[in-house]
Amino acid sequence: MAEKKKQLHLTAFMRPVSLHTGAWRYPGAYADANFNIKHIISFIQSLEAAKFDAFFMADHLGVLNMPLEALKRSHTVTSFEPFTLLSALSQVTSRIGLAATASTTYDEPYHIARRFASLDHLSEGRAAWNIVTTGNPESSKNFGREEHVEHGERYKRAREFYDVVTGLWDSFADDAFPRDVESGVYVDPDKIHVLNHKGDELSVRGPLNIARPVQGWPVIVQAGQSEPGRQLAAETAEAIFCSPRDIDAAKVLYADIKGRAEAVGRDPDHLKILPAALIVVGESVEDAREKRLKLDSLVHYDSAIASLSIALGTDASKFEPDELLPEDIPETNASKTSRESVINLAKKDGLTVRQLASRLGGYAGLAFVGTPETVADELEVWLNEGAADGFTITFPFLPEGLENVTKRLIPELQRRGIFRSEYEGTTLRDHLGLPRPKNRFFS
Repeated sequence: MAEKKKQLHLTAFMRPVSLHTGAWRYPGAYADANFNIKHIISFIQSLEAAKFDAFFMADHLGVLNMPLEALKRSHTVTSFEPFTLLSALSQVTSRIGLAATASTTYDEPYHIARRFASLDHLSEGRAAWNIVTTGNPESSKNFGREEHVEHGERYKRAREFYDVVTGLWDSFADDAFPRDVESGVYVDPDKIHVLNHKGDELSVRGPLNIARPVQGWPVIVQAGQSEPGRQLAAETAEAIFCSPRDIDAAKVLYADIKGRAEAVGRDPDHLKILPAALIVVGESVEDAREKRLKLDSLVHYDSAIASLSIALGTDASKFEPDELLPEDIPETNASKTSRESVINLAKKDGLTVRQLASRLGGYAGLAFVGTPETVADELEVWLNEGAADGFTITFPFLPEGLENVTKRLIPELQRRGIFRSEYEGTTLRDHLGLPRPKNRFFS
């Protein structure tokens, strides 16, 4: 009997609906796609028809810290609050997972636990929490702070925050609600647990005022690639949203995080690594490349240099545009992974500030550009060579870019037997092959 082929897991990065700065200007694209509920409903229903694992929303707790000359060109200035949107989308879908970002730095565990438990019940078991510590320093000013919380402190709080949230999800036994009309007993007091957490960062009494989520816990997603980010992922995450620059870097990251998970007693198969990838599909490889070039040409330099500034955590407009990146860029409290990745890219390719900004201003991450067959070839290599368990796909422009993936690439992956033709379960945990967590307080 032939051994079953490894299966890809595919999530769709949908806030913003495209990470590429020029996406909203592409011919035929919906310029308002990021903030139009009718468009977004059509996108998620197309993704569900294609049997994607999940619809994934990033989030920002403020307008991006860029100059107004750049901000005025950004299609990410406004977008829906994740829980409001995903709650609405849960009612027009039935299988696709619903993943939202929520900050451990500028929110409280009780709020996060309650929102995700509610979303999991509303969607009948399709919620996922993307844990972030918030890299944008400007966010602090929206929450009563003049200074951003220090990088290491953010991760320390995040680790304790995870313990509190998952503890709150376990507040009630699965059978805590007999709702016995005859006896008049709605809830069994012996099946309620009061958390009474008092830690270095947090103090939360509990219990949560909502029943245990359908999935036990919503799926835990994590996006950090820094040293503390990798360790947090190994200890807590069930899906990793990451951004390796190529297959060799991806293999190193894959082995490192899976190894760390095993070292802390976890099953590495219960942690899915899903790199972000821009996918551009054309009639031919040359056609796909021309689409990418057209897309990149739509990025204005004001926007490009602002993107570089965000990635570096410093004002890049003061650098000489046609010279190499300075060697003495100071470290800041922004994302260390992003900063190091950009500096390494500039050194590796010998890019000037202008060239680096143009690359970054559009989309500087991993990209697969080609026909359905050539893109499928590349995805299959990554899957089989231990570089990824699947991908978090970002689309170049919408709706065409999304349709090219769902209607052309997905059938090719299904023909090869490396992606599902039907959902085999009803919950996101079912789709990802993850166990339902046991309640730590009730057997």
